[in-house]
Amino acid sequence: MQGPGRFVAIGDSFTEGVGDLNPTLPNGVRGWADRVADRLARHQPGWQYANLAVRSKRLRQIDADQVPAAIALRPTLITVYAGGNDLLDVGTDVAALMVEYEAMVRDLAATGATLVLFTGYDIVAHPALKVFLRRNRLYNDEVRRIAREVGAVLIDYWRFEEYANPRMWAPDRLHMSKRGHKRLAARVLDALDVPHTISAGPWDPPAPRSAREWLRDQHRWTVDWLLPLVGRKLRRVTLGDTLSPRWPHLVTVPPKGGTRRLT
Repeated sequence: MQGPGRFVAIGDSFTEGVGDLNPTLPNGVRGWADRVADRLARHQPGWQYANLAVRSKRLRQIDADQVPAAIALRPTLITVYAGGNDLLDVGTDVAALMVEYEAMVRDLAATGATLVLFTGYDIVAHPALKVFLRRNRLYNDEVRRIAREVGAVLIDYWRFEEYANPRMWAPDRLHMSKRGHKRLAARVLDALDVPHTISAGPWDPPAPRSAREWLRDQHRWTVDWLLPLVGRKLRRVTLGDTLSPRWPHLVTVPPKGGTRRLT
């Protein structure tokens, strides 16, 4: 990875950092992209970083709002994950979605920056969500094809077996935990050939649960997370409606890392 350069991350909650809580940082989260920026700067001081991602955004919103802003920053490295929220919307035409995705990616590739794309993980937080697995696999097949054609770096998240461990996920079961974000940062850095010492850490296998405990957990998750999500969809509101990008302008990452000290 040549540098130092300008790293711009765009997308939704996946890239914003939801699930990796940190009250000292904008929007109260950190995430894998901040961690990648830190390690880039430790390896080659002088890197600049912007993160335009906002939770809940659909692909059309990312394309309209974030892509022009990203291109204006003249990035040398761009990461983008978009479309995951669209896949969870009832009635989404995946073929049409991927036409929009490809056009967006080709616009970003035309900048000449190193472009990093991601497949999506098969999240089965509840049996009812299995209906979305086919959509996700169609999405992933297209992402892989587009990455090959435009020469993008592909982070094939779908194939990462370590994410089968529930400790890689936040309580909502839809977003990565701190450990999950750390592991993804390591995967991105490995793909970019940037040295690092990030580790998600070893862990013991989770204790087996009884049928009663499983049912109790399902009920709690449904009440705490699924029903509020459905309610927001019915009201046509999202958690990102009142939020701004965490790092909307390029900032110089301290050579010793630590995005909390970005200025």
